[in-house]
Amino acid sequence: MSKLTKNQKVAESKIEAGKQYRLSEACALVKETSFTKFDASVDIAVRLGVDPRKANQMVRGVVTLPHGTGKETRVLVLCTPDKETEAKEAGADFVGLDEYIEKIKGGWTDVDVIICTPSVMAKIGAIGRILGPRGLMPNPKTGTVTMEIGKAVKEVKAGKIDFKVDKQGIVHACIGKVSFDAVKLAENATEFLNTVIKLKPQALKGTYVKSVFLSSTMGPGICVDSKTSGAAE
Repeated sequence: MSKLTKNQKVAESKIEAGKQYRLSEACALVKETSFTKFDASVDIAVRLGVDPRKANQMVRGVVTLPHGTGKETRVLVLCTPDKETEAKEAGADFVGLDEYIEKIKGGWTDVDVIICTPSVMAKIGAIGRILGPRGLMPNPKTGTVTMEIGKAVKEVKAGKIDFKVDKQGIVHACIGKVSFDAVKLAENATEFLNTVIKLKPQALKGTYVKSVFLSSTMGPGICVDSKTSGAAE
């Protein structure tokens, strides 16, 4: 195991082992314990008491963070020519169809979100094996397959994100940057947690939210008291 750096030791010393912090305290601490030279991302990880292998316990949804993620989201819109102007005016970074499908077949996936119209899904199906593992496959449930291309692009650019519980029963999301003030981080975290709570599967028995942690890129995890985060049962 590698030794902790001086900054890592300082960060660890600020966090009391075994303590659950109020959400507002955790958001302040995540800023204090970040020592990267770049504007680190702030991530939230929520461990759920679900069995992701069961279809009736799958948790997946979308949320628009009130203050965005702080990230520049690169959006590709795959559509027919009649929708290209709408996509470009809304701020899409890449717009087209056949030429981008060919680029993706060649290995290009330098985007964060792909939005398309229903009419082109048949063509996109051919690259599903490339997009799927990277979390880029458009899906009607996340609003990325739609006729309202302009609206969808603006929402993604404004901070709309989608999330899905992983095989370990954890949902992860970026809720901002270390440069955000603690209040904005807390408001983003609250919006995310409230959305996760609303998606509680009816088939679930027992505790839904088991733990909540905040962390910055390369920073230590900070345990959040779910009773102060809106995640209490």
